[in-house]
Amino acid sequence: MPESPLPHIAIVGPTAVGKTALAVELCQRFGGEVINADSRQVYKNMDIGTAKPTAAELERAPHHLIDLLEPFEQFGLGSFLSLAETAIHDITRRGKLPVVAGGTGQYVWALLEGKSVPEAPPDPEFRATLEAEAEADGGAQALHERLRQIDPDRADALDARNVRRVIRALEIYHVTRQKPSETGNSATKTSNYLALGLTMDRKTLYRRIDDRVDAMMDAGFLSEVERLAEAGYPTGKGALASPGYRELGQYLMGELSLAEAISRTKTQTHRLARRQYTWFKLSDPRIVWLDNSGLGIVERSTELVRAYLSEPSPVVQ
Repeated sequence: MPESPLPHIAIVGPTAVGKTALAVELCQRFGGEVINADSRQVYKNMDIGTAKPTAAELERAPHHLIDLLEPFEQFGLGSFLSLAETAIHDITRRGKLPVVAGGTGQYVWALLEGKSVPEAPPDPEFRATLEAEAEADGGAQALHERLRQIDPDRADALDARNVRRVIRALEIYHVTRQKPSETGNSATKTSNYLALGLTMDRKTLYRRIDDRVDAMMDAGFLSEVERLAEAGYPTGKGALASPGYRELGQYLMGELSLAEAISRTKTQTHRLARRQYTWFKLSDPRIVWLDNSGLGIVERSTELVRAYLSEPSPVVQ
């Protein structure tokens, strides 16, 4: 007899919308622990720029899948699923509630829907060719446009500057002749979750993003990037291609003024939020959307979780 799916809660939505705060509050109320589903927070020494949970938040609710790797190490969907599923079983075994929180849509949906990792073995020769193309002037954008011709949905979900993921998507298509957005879509088990989506109007969200970037700068974000650069981590590549790390790295190399770096960080984070909405669509019936621009969201979320736990079903609408 197949193993019954484990019930769990997911808090999803764009960056800066308040996912961590709500996840921690729900963990306090229901005896839960957080599974991080932000692809950047798995890296050590990238604390301020990835908006990792504060010490106070970590004290209020245990977090899993944070500070696992050095910034130069690779981390992908397969690694996430393996670690997240192990953590969920451990949390459940101890009588606690798993609460998945994060904005990396590929990770979230693969975990919640029980999807498999695309079986596309690496093609080193093909990848080397693409990496060489990416190094040319305008090469990263050209690769992203090539992906768009093949798979518009996957291209929309990826930043052109995230060359590693763009190349991997092209590699999957090269090996399987399937669109990357359509591979790995066979569910391995029945889903059993409540997905709460946090949203707010675009203008308010962008203002929150801008305020958070300013707060990050006040908290020492530039010093964090300086320490990473001094440790030999190449800014602008891999995990350090994330919004803020790339731009502040360019400032340190004299390519941008500090004001330009901060402004571009805000703009790139706005773009990240828009890409996240391609994974978490407001029209998606799998998500219960809640407006986090006003009051009462904690109480409403508490009601939804309590109702779900009393009789969990595959998807609560």
